[in-house]
Amino acid sequence: MAPSLAIIVKLSVYCNELQLMSLMTNTPISIYLHIPFCTTKCTYCAFNTYTHLETLIPAFVEALIREIQIVADGAEIRLPAHSVFFGGGTPTLLTPAQLGQILDTLHQRFEITSDAEITTEANPNDLNLSYLQGLRAAGFNRLSIGMQSANAQELKLFARRHDYATVTEIMPLVRQAEFKNVNLDLIYGAPYQSLATWHDTLTRTLELAPEHISLYALGLEENTPLKEWVETGRVPTPDDDLAADMYELATELLGVGGYQQYEISNWSQPGQASRHNLQYWRNWPYLGLGPGAHGYANGVRYATLLSPQRYIKALQTPLERHYPFPSTPATVDEVQVDRANEIAETLIMGLRLTVEGIDRAAFQQRFGVDLVDLHHEVITKYQTHGLLEVSDSCVRITQQGRMLSNLIFRDLV
Repeated sequence: MAPSLAIIVKLSVYCNELQLMSLMTNTPISIYLHIPFCTTKCTYCAFNTYTHLETLIPAFVEALIREIQIVADGAEIRLPAHSVFFGGGTPTLLTPAQLGQILDTLHQRFEITSDAEITTEANPNDLNLSYLQGLRAAGFNRLSIGMQSANAQELKLFARRHDYATVTEIMPLVRQAEFKNVNLDLIYGAPYQSLATWHDTLTRTLELAPEHISLYALGLEENTPLKEWVETGRVPTPDDDLAADMYELATELLGVGGYQQYEISNWSQPGQASRHNLQYWRNWPYLGLGPGAHGYANGVRYATLLSPQRYIKALQTPLERHYPFPSTPATVDEVQVDRANEIAETLIMGLRLTVEGIDRAAFQQRFGVDLVDLHHEVITKYQTHGLLEVSDSCVRITQQGRMLSNLIFRDLV
């Protein structure tokens, strides 16, 4: 006898839940939380950040906690998560108690692994020993500090609120608070920046001995003061060739300093590669929470409402329906990722991993096809030119290929 429609529907739902459970339990998720508040806005910043809205912080914390609860309820299973990252904006405008309240909710609703990497971004001038100890007590075990430069003129150009002395003064307190995993962000390729000032910044950064260093080539983003200043001739146009020289200098100095370049823009001491970064580059699932955050989970790429006010209002409104994972009332721009796009995204991001590259066996298990067979002509071309390295286990970009990575990515997708 044929099964009834109700039984078919139940079986379909059950199979979907099993698929979700298998995916998410075999690959723990990462969780990104966007804190959109800033005291001042940097001249290069195009992120979804706002000044003079600090009065919204208490309502925002409540809304973010509500968003966490709705996402977790939609999953219908307690998902494992092995990294949590508070970005911004300036997360350290929240008190340790507020950040701890958010972390407590994550622990209640997700299976945060015992060895999870839990990071917050921080401005150096927002930190003191008491605040740092509060972060540790709340459960944070990693800091990502926006140093950006050791040069006073460059920091002034960026409209940063700190100087290099502030970073040197805070690092001993960071260690005293028992943070054993610290990242420092640096920017290169800026107007007026020279190879000599960049060399000095790198040298001083190495003296601080962070476990991780992230280097970002300055981009002139729309609707930023720095882009306007360049276009109107107020400051000189950045020199791409000089930026390339800066990148090569960094590769040399950080390598000599004992750091491994595990991704095109990221270096770490042995065993200290950022788990959260790797989640992105491996194209594994992550949740994006908070105004303007982006996420990728359950085969869906999505974003949340940009405006903090609209975000808060959406999450204060009583729920009128059940939201399927990973949606919430604040979700916008949901796109179901098909197989072709998932492959393309996996290639673009995976080739950024300079040591690991793309694991051929893992790629075949995920997509049912060998990467080299799928893109034989393109891979062979760049292998011949010394830009890609191909072995039985992986395909990865060479040191020479890192400077031409965008060209390779375009050809592959």
